[in-house]
Amino acid sequence: MELPAVTVKALDSVAHNLVQSAGAEVNRLKMVLLEDEGGKLQAICRHADLLDIDALNQQLGRQLRLLSRVERMRLYERLGVAQLPALPSVTGWPTVVDIRADEAAEISIASGAAGEQVSLTQDAFQQLTTSAKRLSFGVSPSVIHVNHDNPERDREQLNSALKRLTSLRIQQRLEDTLELPPLPETAQRIIRLRVNPNASTGELVDIVESDPSLAAQVVSWASSSFYAGGQVNSVHDAVVRVLGFDLVMNLAMGLSLGRALKAPTDEPEGYLGYWQQAVWQAQAAGVLASLMPRGQRPVFGLAYLGGLLHNFGYLVLSHVFPPHFKLACRFWEVNPHLDTSVIEQHLFGVTREQIGSQLLANWGMPDEVVQAVRNQKNPEYSGEQAVYAQVLWLGRQLLTARGIPLGPEEPVTDSVYEKLGLARDKVEEQFDLLVDSRDSILGMAGMMQGK
Repeated sequence: MELPAVTVKALDSVAHNLVQSAGAEVNRLKMVLLEDEGGKLQAICRHADLLDIDALNQQLGRQLRLLSRVERMRLYERLGVAQLPALPSVTGWPTVVDIRADEAAEISIASGAAGEQVSLTQDAFQQLTTSAKRLSFGVSPSVIHVNHDNPERDREQLNSALKRLTSLRIQQRLEDTLELPPLPETAQRIIRLRVNPNASTGELVDIVESDPSLAAQVVSWASSSFYAGGQVNSVHDAVVRVLGFDLVMNLAMGLSLGRALKAPTDEPEGYLGYWQQAVWQAQAAGVLASLMPRGQRPVFGLAYLGGLLHNFGYLVLSHVFPPHFKLACRFWEVNPHLDTSVIEQHLFGVTREQIGSQLLANWGMPDEVVQAVRNQKNPEYSGEQAVYAQVLWLGRQLLTARGIPLGPEEPVTDSVYEKLGLARDKVEEQFDLLVDSRDSILGMAGMMQGK
């Protein structure tokens, strides 16, 4: 494959080799495009590292953030590249290079053509970046230790984060410490209904109808093309004819809790909104639960609710740490290759999964849902209710592989399917159908968001 003209011109003065990407990951460098009121800047760092946008801004005295996607696409089109080579002369913008990029004897960069890398010696790279400023703004993920498998430390980590990032005095009860609202009345009533062995459809309908907004959303949901429910005229009709008791109960619970905290106005570019993520993960969990053997199958409604609430900690973070959450948005934007838990551990000392599950546990949510939210990023989790967390992890990987931006994609081995009693080909087929229903999914998310 030929190199793009801009890359050929940039590399004209140094020796280089075209290589396959698969063999060039260890010392690979990347270019990140930034901007603020002071103009545009390009930052070069190691591909796998976390780009610490806060450290970079402090050293430069600026307020840089990721260049908008529209502007990035326009630039790529103008330059005739699929990826931007980590070479200052390609754009001619001011450039900063992280000092760790200078450590390897040989480095690789994107060639500009899809799927190809260019290999350079460090001397050649130095020659091409002589005008760039050297700063320290990259962090190796290996020094950021996310607590995936020791939930006993969650409270300690959360309290430590609060002490470091807020002026609040640490109190005994988590919800007091976080200054969060109490569990919504609708959710309280649904929890009481859940543990009542004699619960009736009429009682659930009464609870939903007591909240006009919730009732309207349940009816709209049942009327959506995804469920092919046709004309649905009442909550009772939605429960009995289309959605069923269990699904409506958990849908109402997820809606009620999601509305207890407002979605932030400043969100990271390129990430799906809260309700879109919630609906995708809930539908994915439902598909997987339905395909599992009866003896291994999780309760459908609880798997679905785990999906709806999987990102609840995102809302809690934005509520508890507003200024820091805004900074986190900038980190998420410039580090899409890293799982959000790595970035949150670096910034807060605690992850959204830890803080969300702690609050849900304090609110008396089912343990299946609490464990699903807490352990969804750990495919090796094998504790109680592990199947709920495993379903969330697998659902996210399958959706990400199909272009739904829920985070970096991780490989899924056959052992994951075997553990859950799933046939890989059947799962793949059902997820293809699910993603083909994208318009319906987006419509359902819009209903839940109130749009």
